[in-house]
Amino acid sequence: MEQNIRVADLQKGQQVQGFYVLKDIRRKVSSSGSPYISARIADVSGEMDAKLWNYTGPLTEADSGKAVLLRGEAGEFNGAPQFTIFRIRLAGPGDSYDPRDLAPSAPLDPEEALAEVHSILGSMEDVDYRALCETLLERHKEAFQSIPAAKSVHHAFLSGLLMHTLNMLRAADFLASLYGEVIRRDLLLAGTLLHDFGKERELGRSDLGLVTEYTVPGKLLGHLYMGAREVSQTARELGIPEEKSLLLEHLILSHHGEPEFGAAVVPQCAESELLSIIDLMDSRMEIYAEALAETGEGNFSEKIYALGKSVFRHD
Repeated sequence: MEQNIRVADLQKGQQVQGFYVLKDIRRKVSSSGSPYISARIADVSGEMDAKLWNYTGPLTEADSGKAVLLRGEAGEFNGAPQFTIFRIRLAGPGDSYDPRDLAPSAPLDPEEALAEVHSILGSMEDVDYRALCETLLERHKEAFQSIPAAKSVHHAFLSGLLMHTLNMLRAADFLASLYGEVIRRDLLLAGTLLHDFGKERELGRSDLGLVTEYTVPGKLLGHLYMGAREVSQTARELGIPEEKSLLLEHLILSHHGEPEFGAAVVPQCAESELLSIIDLMDSRMEIYAEALAETGEGNFSEKIYALGKSVFRHD
């Protein structure tokens, strides 16, 4: 039995033992009435569907995103790769593995990316919006540099929120100049930086830093409300005019565009409209990037739930 083979290198019929991340755990019951787990095994190289048959515990959905030591065999089901797990346990303090081999991270240097964010904020002319951004960035800096942007849909890797936000800031900076007659640049940049800061409290994370579940505040309130509330509170602390705070809160509450996509209100000013477009654009491009990376040239991907369609990888 081979040891610690990367997920991307697993071949049909290959038996392996090693450390992986177990994601998206779902406890189910087969047609014959036997309990089993449906999940995905993952490392930095990729992911694969996995099944653990006739399993009654102790692993549960709460263990999604944790490192495990497992033994099993790579195979396929309905033409798609699938891993059958024979034995499994959570990784412990005495185990020897490198977390950087297991948890995928954004293709950037967090320190360099954060420096670019600071540079963009330093170019803001509105002292109120700049002070609010710098205060909240300092407060959330550690999490902002490290946490994923989502549980699964897009940028669901370490430093994913930093990557997503920096991409959006670059786009916002350019588009604010292109549409300067209707866009107040500093308001747009402030809304772009702060639009997802509430995710620090919304997303529960494993020891590896990957998102495992939504927190109780995340489920009851959501990151839009929590982010807007913190902006309101901090603006009062800094003595920022209520009108400026109100506009920024509106950008955060409306950045999902439509209520059916989670927006608390629809965008009602040019900056909020543009922010929702930039957010959608960057999230969808990342979904494309991840899907195309797993699709051969000249082929269509599997149907992608977040897009409602499959996508084509041309050469």
